[in-house]
Amino acid sequence: MPLQTRKYQIGRVSHTLAMCTSEEADLLRLEEVFSTTLDRIISLILKPLLSADPEPSDPCGKECLRLLQQLHDSAQRLWDVTEQSLLSLRQRLYHPSSLDLEAVLLLRDADLVLQTHVEYIKSYTDCVVVQDFQKVSGKKSEFWRSQYKAVWQLLSPASSQYQDLHQPLADHVQKYALLLQSLRDTLDENHPAQELVMRAVTLFKNLQSFMRQALDQAQATQALWQTLSSRLRGVLCVPTHRLLQDSQDIPVVVSPMRAERVLLFDDALVLLQGHNVHTFDLKLVWVDPGQDKHVLHILTPEDEFSFCTRDHQSQDEWQWKVTQAVCQALCGKKDFPVLGSDRKLSVPPECRQVTCAYTFRREGRLCQATYEGEWCRAKPHGRGTLKWRNGQNHSGDFCQGLEHGFGVRLVPQASEDKFDCYKCHWREGKMCEYGICEYGTGKVYEGYFQAGLRHGFGILHSAPQAPQPFTYTGHWERGQRSGYGIEERNSGERYIGMWKADQRHGPGVMITQAGIYQGTFHEDKMAGPGILLCDDDSLYEGTFTRDLRLLGKGKVTFPSGFTLEGSFSNGTDQGLRVQGVLDRAAHPPDSSSPGKRQLGLGAFPVENRWQGVYSPFRDFVRLGCPGEMQEALLGFPGQSSKKLHKSQEYVCDERSHPEDCVGSMEDILKELLKYREPEALKQYLEKALGNSRHPLGKLFCTLMLTLKATYSGMGSNKHLQEMAKEEVKQHACELWAAYRGLLKVALQHQGQTLEEESMETRDLHVHEVLLPLILPKFYSELFTLYLLLHEREDGLYSGGINNLSLFSDANLLEFLDVQEHLWPLKDLKLTSDQRYSLVQNNCFLSATECLQKIVTTMNAPGKLKVLEKTYGEIEATVSRALGREYKLPMDDLLPLLIYVVSRAQIQHLGAEIHFMRDMMDPAHTGGLHGFLLTALESSYEHIKKEDMTGHRLLSHRDA
Repeated sequence: MPLQTRKYQIGRVSHTLAMCTSEEADLLRLEEVFSTTLDRIISLILKPLLSADPEPSDPCGKECLRLLQQLHDSAQRLWDVTEQSLLSLRQRLYHPSSLDLEAVLLLRDADLVLQTHVEYIKSYTDCVVVQDFQKVSGKKSEFWRSQYKAVWQLLSPASSQYQDLHQPLADHVQKYALLLQSLRDTLDENHPAQELVMRAVTLFKNLQSFMRQALDQAQATQALWQTLSSRLRGVLCVPTHRLLQDSQDIPVVVSPMRAERVLLFDDALVLLQGHNVHTFDLKLVWVDPGQDKHVLHILTPEDEFSFCTRDHQSQDEWQWKVTQAVCQALCGKKDFPVLGSDRKLSVPPECRQVTCAYTFRREGRLCQATYEGEWCRAKPHGRGTLKWRNGQNHSGDFCQGLEHGFGVRLVPQASEDKFDCYKCHWREGKMCEYGICEYGTGKVYEGYFQAGLRHGFGILHSAPQAPQPFTYTGHWERGQRSGYGIEERNSGERYIGMWKADQRHGPGVMITQAGIYQGTFHEDKMAGPGILLCDDDSLYEGTFTRDLRLLGKGKVTFPSGFTLEGSFSNGTDQGLRVQGVLDRAAHPPDSSSPGKRQLGLGAFPVENRWQGVYSPFRDFVRLGCPGEMQEALLGFPGQSSKKLHKSQEYVCDERSHPEDCVGSMEDILKELLKYREPEALKQYLEKALGNSRHPLGKLFCTLMLTLKATYSGMGSNKHLQEMAKEEVKQHACELWAAYRGLLKVALQHQGQTLEEESMETRDLHVHEVLLPLILPKFYSELFTLYLLLHEREDGLYSGGINNLSLFSDANLLEFLDVQEHLWPLKDLKLTSDQRYSLVQNNCFLSATECLQKIVTTMNAPGKLKVLEKTYGEIEATVSRALGREYKLPMDDLLPLLIYVVSRAQIQHLGAEIHFMRDMMDPAHTGGLHGFLLTALESSYEHIKKEDMTGHRLLSHRDA
């Protein structure tokens, strides 16, 4: 290189350095020296140590190798960060225009530099604590003799070789703090890097204190091992321990455990009794100053003892040390810059959300069980998991050492890979309130518990593959079926009635393939008199055997009205034998005939049937609708499919799907107050009842389960129609009462009161608001019963419809004596010549199509409105035919309505009429709806009779 060029470059570098402070140049040189030192430590000491014996066979050698590897890795990371810092300083010094001072790594990422230093000193002190270097030195003395010169040049002559590997780091950090302090003094107060430099100075000064403390603790811990027996040393000598206090320095007396020596480490409290070692995890240690002077109370999961000191100063010292150590253990790292440097007493929380594991040793229900979770005052408290050695485990909420709140418990069965899974709410260690249990046998119970037993309303399903599958829906008492309940078996049998001690006991109804029985059961068998209704509407009234066979005195009433009264018996091979009197005086069937007989009404008062469903909601309202108890008290229906399917799913705070979310209970109550006007209330209740996350929706879904269990499927029986009808009405009343209960609580939260509601007002709301909303959900089961009950009548009606359908419109209108001027010929745009050749089913078409909508409407008020619109369409059609407004009198309306009904051809009109009559508001009986329904009934009866007089119509048609 030409001399002039070289002089120019040297001059440019000198000019660049002149733009930076001398402290920055000193930092650069400091980093260069430290980087070289670290590189030599790694290459001359750590790597040779690791490669000298890469695969030791003894456990001690493996542990030594692990610690050395840890020290090597932390030294390598420290070297990498030092190189990055060096690079940023070079860029700053040689290209100051491209890098501002605050972008230098030491200032920009001071925390990163600090952390790598902390990791190195921790790895180094781990080796010191377990005397790793001494062990390595003894095994590799030849190696150290060969490396002595290089190590001597690396460290100071006074160093003890590898034991002073921390010294270059300590010197380096000290120089960091001094140079950064000088750099801060040279900067202007408004310099952008001023705050960063001040922070870096503080961090590295703190690091100096931390390093001194860490080394002192490591050396004190190393010295401790020499005072212990080899057996105790083998138990306690682990690299993570750091001695904080020794009772030989500040004596304490431990009672009642009478420990000979107390050692406080940074992660454990240790009591020594001869060769016995009692170790307590500091995360599970609570410290209370005693009421007596110089006493500290120590609380742990299974042990409680006291430290008695000689004076108040000793008590303060132990209390401060133990308390700070507990705080440090809970944080998961040492206090920085130094443990309790400000001597302020930190107070660890009583309730600790840090997950800690502990295995119980004492005899009792938790013996050998391991709890991992949150704690409070040395007891499981909060969320956690409890595992027993036999495979049983419980995950959920705990309170003061007991399962309390929602939890999932798995209990292994004798057979392999099968568990009983209890997904329940718990109170004081017992299952309580709502839960779902999936048994290893395949059975599933969903319902309420009390003191660990099924109690209240619940549903029990057998395994689908069981020899005799069944489902029980009903009430329980202390683990047994008791009260009102329904049991259904896959064979088609269904029992509806009372239970006691897990047996059918009391009044009951039994539905079998032979018919439907009603009587009194005793200890699972029928006892005393009863009745049997067969599918052909034959009725037996008398006594039965315990297995439901006819035996003894009885009476049979046949559908024809004949009766047979006498003694009945079942021969072994001869079938049923009867000795009695046959009364041939037939009586025509009427509404009181066996086919119309309704069962269960007096035996099971409707207000008493489902108290186990209503009661939890009443309790919920009585307690003020607490949000935390909503699921426990109103758990139904079927959360197992959504939020309780997996045993650990409870840990998710958001259990519901977004589309199901209705907000907190407080939000629900606030929203309730916004919708009190009639139309707004209807919309709100419709939304609430349709949402299974809403309290009203939960209650409604549970009521739907009970109705389906009682009246749907193969066990559906026409003789239960009246029972189902009154049950639906009762549900509507209870739902309205539930809404009023929620409204009362919502008003109380606002400091208001709810006015009492009269019986008339309640009935009005039930029929006009609730019934139209809930009937569509109950419609399938309820209307099926109406169809079965009125099947014979509707059969006659269908025959009449078929006969009437054979005639043209003109013939039918004429036959029905509809006055000719009311015929809507203009609507059909017919000429006078076409008068007697009308196209069939085009007359009164709008009214016919309107009436057909009655089939697709699933509540009584809606059906009545359809009927009202049909009436309006008939009047409108007649008014157009007359060219003026015309109000139809009953004499004119009835034949026209018969015509429309015959053309609408509604298949089960009798069932529809009885459904509307039963479910309509009683207040409307004398109004327009009552009048129209009476007219529709008259039309139905007229058409039903036409089946027997069809020949008259045929002859009229021929004429």
